[in-house]
Amino acid sequence: MKVLIVGYGGMGREIERTLAERGHGVLARVDPQPGVGDLKSLAEAPLGEADVAIEFSASSAVLDNAKRYAASRLPAVVGTTGWESSREAVRRTVEDAGGAYIWGANFSIGAHLYFDLVERAARIINPFPQYDIMVLEMHHRRKKDSPSGTALKIAERILAASERKRRIVDTRLDRRIEDDELHVASLRGGDFPGTHKVYLDSPADTIEITHTARNRAGFALGAVLAAEWLVGKRGFFQVEDFIRERLG
Repeated sequence: MKVLIVGYGGMGREIERTLAERGHGVLARVDPQPGVGDLKSLAEAPLGEADVAIEFSASSAVLDNAKRYAASRLPAVVGTTGWESSREAVRRTVEDAGGAYIWGANFSIGAHLYFDLVERAARIINPFPQYDIMVLEMHHRRKKDSPSGTALKIAERILAASERKRRIVDTRLDRRIEDDELHVASLRGGDFPGTHKVYLDSPADTIEITHTARNRAGFALGAVLAAEWLVGKRGFFQVEDFIRERLG
């Protein structure tokens, strides 16, 4: 594949290494930062020459970038987070153009195994009201959104399985938490690639389920595998669609 990398930060560089390992080529690197990448915007990019774009950029750029992919019928893998308010507009843009687009907060295969484990744990404790459940996530000091998209996905999976939790609270609490609220707490600092913890806590004991990313390699590999899967398809997909097919 000839790949357009959109966003040439730490993830973009890791994706480039993964592409090379899997025998793919990089057509161009797009990044608005001076001196970073080959091009400053998609308007300058040779979209018609690429097989697929892989984007880890700013949330504010996602909708405009989606319009350019759609106009060129260029498949796109998007791991950018924080653009929930634009989701429906992006979906309409892609589907109206007959494009191909896959998005997700986390493309790591290990993270999706973790989501399944957490959902099962939330379901297992339903008959045991003494166990409460909560989420903590930690990321590097450069991360711009909070909570992480992965943490919110974890919370959604817990709510889907839990008979007690109905609402997510991801802000500071200056009151007693309600029984039907799931608290998602965030910590920023240092260089954590990403650590997510789910606690099942009772008066007698604590069960902790943790996923720790050692580096960006797992995220990059998942994004490249998703790109290989997406080429030749049409539609607006979530990463879960790819994972379900990949893992059976």
